[in-house]
Amino acid sequence: MSWQTYVDEHLMCDIDGTGHHLSAAAIIGHDGSVWAQSSSFPQFKPEEINAINKDFDEPGTLAPTGLHIGGTKYMVIQGEPGAVIRGKKGAGGVTVKKTNMALVIGIYDEPMTPGQCNMVVERLGDYLVEQGL
Repeated sequence: MSWQTYVDEHLMCDIDGTGHHLSAAAIIGHDGSVWAQSSSFPQFKPEEINAINKDFDEPGTLAPTGLHIGGTKYMVIQGEPGAVIRGKKGAGGVTVKKTNMALVIGIYDEPMTPGQCNMVVERLGDYLVEQGL
């Protein structure tokens, strides 16, 4: 399966027949290389990915400054140190799941809920970890 298929069919899919789906998603290598992304995923800066990687290595480093993706700032909320970073902005937010080789990123807006975003992103991330990716 291509990386783009994971984004199109697993991240950008309809959630449990509700009609809700992520507004943008991507799978990005730890080095900042884009493996696959939705057409709606924002153009991010390398330093934004570096800051995310640093927070996985040293949990809490993003909390004072916020999580930035494509210039949008998200307030960092509870996650799983070293595994998941979650951010909130207004009625939307972001979930970033770290795998052995990549970052799985999902961005959502209402009516999708934070829990739905977490489920979609983390389920794919856990699967990739199980596959050694």
